[in-house]
Amino acid sequence: MQTQLPADPFALMLNPQAVLSAVESSERLSRLKRRICRPLDKPLLATVSRDTAAFDEEIDSEAETDAEATSADTEA
Repeated sequence: MQTQLPADPFALMLNPQAVLSAVESSERLSRLKRRICRPLDKPLLATVSRDTAAFDEEIDSEAETDAEATSADTEA
């Protein structure tokens, strides 16, 4: 017979062993499809076009110029 776990997630932190045993004996969890995830695999990143990179650089330089102008105004 399985004991009922409290519904409050903070109360579950007080008895992690009961939570682990409930997870291990759960029939619903055992029916889930499983797959192997390898987090150290390299992600597939999209390449950035030259136009996009140039636009990003322009926006970044404008933001730096605006920040410098704002700090100069507050110092004066």
